Amino acid sequence: MSSIHIEAKVGEIAETVLLPGDPLRAKFVAENLLENAVCYNRVRNMFGYTGTYHGKRVSIQGSGMGMGSSAIYVNELINTYHVKNIIRVGTCGAIQKDITLGQVLLAVSASGDSGANAAYFNGMHYAATADFDLLLKAYNIAKDLQIKTIQGSIFSTDTFYDDIPNRWDIWEKHGIIGVEMESQILYTLAKRLGAKALSVLTVSDNIVTGQVSGAKEREQAYMDMMKIALELA
Repeated sequence: MSSIHIEAKVGEIAETVLLPGDPLRAKFVAENLLENAVCYNRVRNMFGYTGTYHGKRVSIQGSGMGMGSSAIYVNELINTYHVKNIIRVGTCGAIQKDITLGQVLLAVSASGDSGANAAYFNGMHYAATADFDLLLKAYNIAKDLQIKTIQGSIFSTDTFYDDIPNRWDIWEKHGIIGVEMESQILYTLAKRLGAKALSVLTVSDNIVTGQVSGAKEREQAYMDMMKIALELA
């Protein structure tokens, strides 16, 4: 048995899945950090692999960009493949001026503008939050690895490009530390479907200062984030 967008058979995906948006990041991590990695999914080139890390079985699955694409994979991973823990490993833009490129963020909660969330809750506002156990473990793992992390709230958006002036000012004012496109729906669906979720993010650009890193760096260079996530898995 497989799902619509994942060709793996039940049992070929581990209970803990790392979920990068970029399928090439999944491929890179599987080939460089996992042992005995086997590719279980090539549908739409959204690569998925299962291997071991320090003897523990773990999978890594690309999810695509945006909450619509991510929601498909989160639903299928939990409902069809009985995944218990999903750890998003991705990039974000910082909206606090003192946050530097390459900084690792642990997303405690995710505000956002998800149309799916609005539909789920009849226009009311749901506080989409990380699983506390995963969050605490990730924080302690980072301390043990001597990797500095920032814990805080992020914003997930459905629109990468827009014409709204000073769009992020209100969110910066209220302490939001970063912006990305997946975590709000991940946190909502994990709670809805009975799994645990956490987003571990690397700052790829700073929207306030204008600093930005390149595409190749976003694909391969963020090893601190991956070390935390793999130890957590």
